[in-house]
Amino acid sequence: MIVLGIILVVVGYLAPVPAFVTTIGWILLVIGLILTLLGAVGRPLGRKTYF
Repeated sequence: MIVLGIILVVVGYLAPVPAFVTTIGWILLVIGLILTLLGAVGRPLGRKTYF
């Protein structure tokens, strides 16, 4: 999810695509980082302790 977010952000800034691609990239990046941090501290989310 983090990698997809980074790819969408880069594509959104470099290619002439609509702005929502960059927005979706940032949202995916933030969600991926939050899930990674929750998994790293061992906090279960939806019965999963890792992501």
